[in-house]
Amino acid sequence: MEKQHCKVGAITPLTEGQQAVRLLEYQYGNFIRKAGEVAQSDANLREFFELKARKIQRLLQSLV
Repeated sequence: MEKQHCKVGAITPLTEGQQAVRLLEYQYGNFIRKAGEVAQSDANLREFFELKARKIQRLLQSLV
């Protein structure tokens, strides 16, 4: 078996145009859904998901 190297924290660049918008919209909805699911059980995790959603929302607004 050969060694495989992976860069920790590596990111995949966004695709061009409309595909990027659709991907960001999906991620935004996913974080909002997750924030709603944990709203009663873990306030810190809810805030984390909401923060991620707000960042994605700002990015979407700059693209559109």
